[in-house]
Amino acid sequence: MNKFHFFALFCSLLIWDVHAAMDHSRHRGAGARGADKGSAQCVRPTLSKMQPAHLATVAPGSAFSFVLSNADDPEQVFVQVKREPVEIAMEFKDPFYIVSGKIPATLKNTAARIDVKIDSKIPSCRAEEGWLVKISE
Repeated sequence: MNKFHFFALFCSLLIWDVHAAMDHSRHRGAGARGADKGSAQCVRPTLSKMQPAHLATVAPGSAFSFVLSNADDPEQVFVQVKREPVEIAMEFKDPFYIVSGKIPATLKNTAARIDVKIDSKIPSCRAEEGWLVKISE
């Protein structure tokens, strides 16, 4: 065996040893890890069709709405406008919810974020999203 063959054999054994020692569990998706541990899997909730649109100018007390998909428990949906909790109404339209509320009438001549949080017992199933509106009088 010449020096080159010995060096190539040594390198391939070294690479194989390092590769075999690596923990490959992090290369699988979260669902694969969850399946190994027997934990529940989920599809994250999503928002769409937000009205009024992002950066739209609205009047105080204006209505807003959005479509919520992949939500398991409507009781876990919380909405704030400029960090003020607001009451919401949810209508189930299989397979999604139409969520509506009103911008507080006390907010005038400001910008506000409509902030939606969906809680869950499973951390990977939690979601938070929102959009900005301009409120003028």
